Amino acid sequence: MKLPQVFIDQTKKNIGAASFEKLAAALQQETPISIRFNEAKITKETYSEKYLPVNWAKTGAYIPLRPTFTFDPLFHAGCYYVQEAASMFLEQAINQYVPSDCIALDLCAAPGGKSTHLISLLSSNSLLVSNEVVRVRSRILAENMIKWGRPNVVVTNNDPADFKALPSFFDLIVADVPCSGEGMFRKDPASIAEWSAENVAICAQRQRRILTDVWDSLKPGGLLIYSTCTYNLAENEENIAWLMEQFSAEPLLLTIPDSWNVTGNLVDAAIPVYHFFPHKTAGEGFFLAVLRKPFAAVAEQHLSPRKRADKRAKKNAMREKQEACPAEIANWLQAPASYLLTNQMGRVTAFPRCHSSLLEQLKALRILHAGIELATIKGKSLIPAHALAMSTQLSPTAFARVELTFSQALSYLRKESFAVSDTAPKGYLLLTFNGIPLGFSKNIGNRVNNLYPNEWRIRSGYTPNEIRCLLSK
Repeated sequence: MKLPQVFIDQTKKNIGAASFEKLAAALQQETPISIRFNEAKITKETYSEKYLPVNWAKTGAYIPLRPTFTFDPLFHAGCYYVQEAASMFLEQAINQYVPSDCIALDLCAAPGGKSTHLISLLSSNSLLVSNEVVRVRSRILAENMIKWGRPNVVVTNNDPADFKALPSFFDLIVADVPCSGEGMFRKDPASIAEWSAENVAICAQRQRRILTDVWDSLKPGGLLIYSTCTYNLAENEENIAWLMEQFSAEPLLLTIPDSWNVTGNLVDAAIPVYHFFPHKTAGEGFFLAVLRKPFAAVAEQHLSPRKRADKRAKKNAMREKQEACPAEIANWLQAPASYLLTNQMGRVTAFPRCHSSLLEQLKALRILHAGIELATIKGKSLIPAHALAMSTQLSPTAFARVELTFSQALSYLRKESFAVSDTAPKGYLLLTFNGIPLGFSKNIGNRVNNLYPNEWRIRSGYTPNEIRCLLSK
């Protein structure tokens, strides 16, 4: 790995020549493989004794060999997420400063690592808005959030500036901002060729624009968690100092053990920030800081953006033709009374009733997914949605279940034809693997219709000779 000379000089200046030599050596080593499990779908006993834990994340683990994730049915079922270990440090900020129900925004969320982590940490009465500005990436984000299975999520596709329409709306904003990617040099060698001092400066300015755009949408006293996957001061310490000066943001201290080898502020030790360096912790480069918006900021609010948001939401509501929902659909959920069911042009969805008023305000944004998609109505038929199969709120008695073999599961995930037992009941079946739902099919007797989403299917027709799956029995 040949590092840019300017990067070498800059990093040596920031962390010292001796530390840089250790960092450079670590970048020549293989990247640790880490994942985070979904305990809403599997129990800790399933994996806790098999893998080394990530110290700062309760459900994080290091795995010794890279599994063939594409061919692991439980990966597609949302049982775990492949995530870089250092970025799981977000959990410490949530645990120490977000103890109660809240309205949260993950601003730059694709592909979904921090959002799936956040929704696992937040209370069931919280609401997470998971946003991505790039349209293609926002659809990947929606897919991953649906697979994770929580109902209290809204996925949006908006520019940060759009959130000005929601002043003082969020208790928590997580801004894992686009950066120069120095922390990904080992994992993604292409990022080395793209790096330049000029790009670092551009990224730092872009980050400030993003933070300025969303600051008004944070409630007074609310928390901003700022993070990057880079080492330099311009995108890290200098941006934190700028937030403190520009918005009177208060940096907050996290209580963590010294044994984690997390590095503090490289410029001013009195200002708490947290660096992860690969030569000190098992993971890639990462930076995080937690800041509180001053309570006095309430005097600076402007009401006109909210009025515009309300007006747009009302227009959207007028366009949405509401129709009656078939009564039996509610029984597909574990606690149907907790959800508001809507039928818009034959598409039935459920959204947590306690947040229905917030959803109306969020209609000022471009919403891709909200709550749980339950079914599509075609004539007199109710076709269960794949999102329902993925949901942790699916009633266990709503559909007949059929356990698939590994070979059948792969055929299903490729959206190929497959057979089930002659004793399987006709109608809609919930297909499972290791007892975990994979999705729906319809048994019509002489064949089984594969209802797996076409856009999510495994596209590779090649099957490796050796397939390593994490949790298979």
